[in-house]
Amino acid sequence: MLFNSLEFPLFLIVVLIGFVLVSPRWRWAWLIAASYVFYGYGNPANLIYLGAVTGVVYVCGLAIGSINSAVRRIAFAAGLVAVLGSLFAFKFYDFLASELQAAGGVSVPRLGLVAPAGYSFYAFMAASYLIDAWRGGLAPERHAGRVALYLAWFPKILAGPIERATAFLPQVRSTIAADPTRTVSALQLIGWGLFKKVVIADNLAPVVDNAFAIAAYASPLELLIAVYFFAFQIYCDFSGYADMAIGISRLFGIDLMENFRRPYLSRSVSEFWAQRWHISLGRWFRDYLYIPLGGSRAGTIRTYFNAMAVFVVSGLWHAGLGYGVGWTFLIWGAMNGLYQWVGLATGPMRAAVGQKVPKLAESRWLGALRILLTFHLILLSWVFFRATSIDQALLILQKVWNGLPAIPGILAHYPFTADHITGAALILLLLGIELIEERRPAAERLASMPRPVRWIIYYAVIFAILVLGRWQGAEFIYMQF
Repeated sequence: MLFNSLEFPLFLIVVLIGFVLVSPRWRWAWLIAASYVFYGYGNPANLIYLGAVTGVVYVCGLAIGSINSAVRRIAFAAGLVAVLGSLFAFKFYDFLASELQAAGGVSVPRLGLVAPAGYSFYAFMAASYLIDAWRGGLAPERHAGRVALYLAWFPKILAGPIERATAFLPQVRSTIAADPTRTVSALQLIGWGLFKKVVIADNLAPVVDNAFAIAAYASPLELLIAVYFFAFQIYCDFSGYADMAIGISRLFGIDLMENFRRPYLSRSVSEFWAQRWHISLGRWFRDYLYIPLGGSRAGTIRTYFNAMAVFVVSGLWHAGLGYGVGWTFLIWGAMNGLYQWVGLATGPMRAAVGQKVPKLAESRWLGALRILLTFHLILLSWVFFRATSIDQALLILQKVWNGLPAIPGILAHYPFTADHITGAALILLLLGIELIEERRPAAERLASMPRPVRWIIYYAVIFAILVLGRWQGAEFIYMQF
């Protein structure tokens, strides 16, 4: 079941009514049942995998809490191998088997496994639960229902955020209760997230899909437009899901962490990944990979190695069914790792210049240039993320590069379609809203407006969703990864 499907509003209303009517003591059970219905809708087999992961995490978590050190080690290792090993098998076994056969002619049996929707997300949540329990930062939960709800909570199961048990479980250990004063902010997030998905992302998708499907025959300008459109398509698709997940959870009195913070206004690639894009995944890699490897404390060479390792592993994590399992994701990860290297190498010089010329460091024009540079570096890497092969990505980049000198002259006569014009207008609208929100949160601005103005804005968003939204039930991109 998708947030943008016609049946989801009915499902949500039923769950909310049941949540109010059920005794507070048993609300956790009602929410688990709702989450399993949501996740199993359309493909009940998904529940087998979810149930298996939940059982492994619960049992191994209890064993990790044992006073016997050998039992703790075995349980921790077994739990991680089961969770992360299954994730690896789903994503890469058949791909690597085919690559080995192509390279050496060795026949390797295939498993034919397809990862269930959202498996990467709840597998990472399961791993974080086990690691936190092993480190002692989390007391293993003895209530199996709470562990099940942590992993299965329906707003986040398909595409995150990758919530930590240390933040989620305390909220469901006490009485789960909605806060009526936060209903407005919850509905605002749901509406804005839905707008980003069905109005912006899904209206950009046809232009992107058509150009990438015929990359060898598309004109340089057509490919360039598709590359720009994809940057905003994937952002609005993914952040739209996150906004809706946070808003829906808030209706039930459960808080999820922020996952996006206007990423295309970042002034550096480091800021983009650490503070603004897929924040929950960035923190996961920071806490469970980068810091355990030594972070920036083990010398210059290790710092560079650790930074690259994070992005290579991130590339592996992103490899999925969405755009095929291929080497393009490793290149995408390595490119962003290389950007980090450049940032680390130039950091001392930039700091020194900032101290000597403080006006330059505070310049709005320089800040705008840094935002543009960061955006285009990320844009370049998105080509490899979206392309179905390395050859296709290189072809697109080559055609765009060779065609750049002629593009200004072509623009005046290019036969732009309604999809082009609508997409460009929506991107400009999004950027305008985010520039305003960068100064002050939109919720605060809305709260300070007169009621008639607020309702005009609400009705305008609803009207745009109904009229401009594409309601073909298009999946969220990150569900497939």
